[in-house]
Amino acid sequence: MNKLSCFIGYDSKEDIAYRVCKYSLKKRSSLKTNIISLKLDELVAKNYYYRLIDPLASTQFTYSRFLVPALMNFKGWALFCDCDFIFLSDVADLIKNVDESKAVYCVQHDYTPKEKHKMDGKKQTIYPRKNWSSFILFNCSHPSNKKLTVDLVNQETGAFLHQFKWLKDQEIGSLDERWNWLEGWTSNHNNNQPFAVHFTRGGPWFSEWQDVEYAKEWIKERNEYISKKFELI
Repeated sequence: MNKLSCFIGYDSKEDIAYRVCKYSLKKRSSLKTNIISLKLDELVAKNYYYRLIDPLASTQFTYSRFLVPALMNFKGWALFCDCDFIFLSDVADLIKNVDESKAVYCVQHDYTPKEKHKMDGKKQTIYPRKNWSSFILFNCSHPSNKKLTVDLVNQETGAFLHQFKWLKDQEIGSLDERWNWLEGWTSNHNNNQPFAVHFTRGGPWFSEWQDVEYAKEWIKERNEYISKKFELI
């Protein structure tokens, strides 16, 4: 595999987070990467997205991530990640040993957040397999992923989608947790260096989250992006 489609969740409240995430991924990738922003208004205009507004949805891409196999015409492999990531390693390493029998790969966290609210004041919801869906490597050709039709994604519950209930457990592959390193949590039990940091509590693009782990790395990446004036959207 010498190229990879990468879908990044886009939320207008976190535009700079999206831009830095995209820049960090592309900068370090030895693969040809086709990076697509999951912009809700574009998906609505193309009739891919027509769900009713969910008051519990914490981002504009809460549900649209599950459209990735359909957007790929159910062919090939594709990566999805939330916008509040910074990549520190080459995504080529992510796909070196993928198994075609797996429908998805993700970091299988056993995680219960302590915070009651997210970075933008949204209530923190707790559910099984939390954060598994924040970084998904989709095998879009897998027969089980063909269940993820546009209609199903627009009609099914959040619990069904985010807990991968369209799949059998053995169809869910496990990634090294360094690919979805939860800032403020993973370092409590892992002494290694992350491949991709997830600022799930709050990132340094918010004034009140300037002192989180890996904030310096994110700020450095942002400044580099700005100085090079990359047009990433």
